[in-house]
Amino acid sequence: MSEAPANLYSDTQTLPSAEMRRAMAEAEVGDEQRGLDPTVNALQGRVAELLGQEAALFLPSGTMCNQIALRLHTRPLGDEVYLHRGSHPVIAEAGGAAALAGAQLFELDGEGGTFGAEALAAALRDPADRHQPRSRLVCVEQTTNMGGGRIWPLAEIGAVLAVARENGLRAHLDGARLLNAVVASGVSAAEYAGGFDTAWIDFSKGLGAPVGACLAGSHETIEEAWRYKQMYGGAMRQAGIVAAGALWALEHNVERLAEDHANARALATGLAAIDGVAIDPDTVETNIVIFEVPDPAALVAGLAARGIELSAFGARVRAVTHLDVDAAAIDRTLAAVAELI
Repeated sequence: MSEAPANLYSDTQTLPSAEMRRAMAEAEVGDEQRGLDPTVNALQGRVAELLGQEAALFLPSGTMCNQIALRLHTRPLGDEVYLHRGSHPVIAEAGGAAALAGAQLFELDGEGGTFGAEALAAALRDPADRHQPRSRLVCVEQTTNMGGGRIWPLAEIGAVLAVARENGLRAHLDGARLLNAVVASGVSAAEYAGGFDTAWIDFSKGLGAPVGACLAGSHETIEEAWRYKQMYGGAMRQAGIVAAGALWALEHNVERLAEDHANARALATGLAAIDGVAIDPDTVETNIVIFEVPDPAALVAGLAARGIELSAFGARVRAVTHLDVDAAAIDRTLAAVAELI
């Protein structure tokens, strides 16, 4: 069995291919802050069309997409945002919603990182009660990260959006792994993003680009988003070099996400056969595998000593497949887990 390293820490660990690097090196560039970078402009147009929105804005990171959206949709200060308690703005954005938007987060529960329309409706505030924060925004994460890469069904999203509209809320789609959901389900990105005021996709996860994400919405919304891009330090210059990597990824690395899903399912199936590992392979829908073992920290440390990178979150361990993880890496990981357990 190959002793090559196996990095399943996250799909953010992907490395740009030689072909992607070549496209980046040869990209036509200009001042993107003045709207003069043709490669950035082409990427923004491509993403707007992909998500069924009027316009899009290239940003350095998905976190900036979320934070700008929170600032766009909430009013200063004290508006309430509804999202799953395991979603990225709650667990991985350093309290940015409070610091940058002055927003209060209401953390909803639900299986696999999702929540239902009834849970949202029950959490909403009485708009006539001045003692309570004002309900303002609902956020959906597709796919769910700490929910194990689960896909929000289109009907469930529609029901949540219906509650939001009935109560005057705005809606934001965190589409960090949206294209994983598209490939796994056959539902288009535009169908998933329809009904949201803003939506975004990431290029530096399963798509394999080194940097960047794109936030999409109406022309008016994206024009306002530019102000916050400037404010938060996200404006760039000859950004076509990195935008070219994102364009290459959209052209070549979307359909191959199915390989990552197959590897994740193989990993989950193999883990389920190991005594001491708790996982239901049927819950693995895309490229994220989350399982439980008696001592997660010890397992992750033992795997790292063998050149295999996973991550521990409390009582759980997470493995994420991507284009730099092949079937041999999955086999090696399963053998090491069985040995350590």
